[in-house]
Amino acid sequence: AMTDYVQKQLAPYLQQAMDQVTKTISDQIAATVSAQLKAGAAGLMDQMATQVSSSFANLASAMHVDASAFARAIHFNMDAEDLSSLMMSYAKASKLTYDNNLTTLGYADEADPISVKIFPRDFEAKERVLDRIDAYNKQVKAAGHDEQAISYTDYMGIIMGSVTDIVNTISLVLIAFVSISLVVSSIMIGIITYISVLERKKEIGILRAIGASKRNVANVFNAETFIEGLIAGVFAVVVVVLVSFPVNAWALAAKQVPNLMSLPVQDALVLIAISVLLTVVAGLLPARSASKKDPVEALRSE
Repeated sequence: AMTDYVQKQLAPYLQQAMDQVTKTISDQIAATVSAQLKAGAAGLMDQMATQVSSSFANLASAMHVDASAFARAIHFNMDAEDLSSLMMSYAKASKLTYDNNLTTLGYADEADPISVKIFPRDFEAKERVLDRIDAYNKQVKAAGHDEQAISYTDYMGIIMGSVTDIVNTISLVLIAFVSISLVVSSIMIGIITYISVLERKKEIGILRAIGASKRNVANVFNAETFIEGLIAGVFAVVVVVLVSFPVNAWALAAKQVPNLMSLPVQDALVLIAISVLLTVVAGLLPARSASKKDPVEALRSE
């Protein structure tokens, strides 16, 4: 009976108490072990971080790079300009194909040319070629085929235009110098004529005393200036004509250029007329001054 009572009443109670004690002990052991593991892991991580940091610090101090030695170790066989050209060529490099290589080597299809260079024999032939091309362009444009028009560049025309501009500029400069020379020479002629009037006062007085009018005295000096201008103009034209012969002979022999230097008759006559006109105009004031001289005072002068 006692055994049955213990098995039925006391055994469940003891079993429940043992379960509670076991659970409490298990929880305490688990908490203690977890705390110990956390503390150990934290310490281990701190220790590992310290060791890794010290290792990296030692690694940094263990290595040293000499910048100057590194710079001297690298050497380019090209200068900055060549290197830039190489980079630009790589940047602009097109696809290497058979057609591109042929184009680079200068290959052209006669049925589909990219450009045609024409070298006329002379300027007259050049003008004929330009007339043909212009006529063709007008024809295709009139038909509405503007894409078939030929675009060309007249290099000789451009060069000749530049040369013409240079020659015109030089001509203007020479004309300016010639104009200055003409003005100076006219002034000098006027001064010389005035000095001649001063030196010939007695002659002027004699002319007036024998009945010459003021106009007659002025005409005497005007005739002198006219003759001076005529002689100067004719002399200049003769010198130019004489110089033109050896110059033309040299140009024909050395450069095959005929009549490089020539003076037409009309131009020669115009130059002589200009010379006479300038001298007469320059002598008008001195001649007028001579005509106004008092005959009595002119005869008294020495």
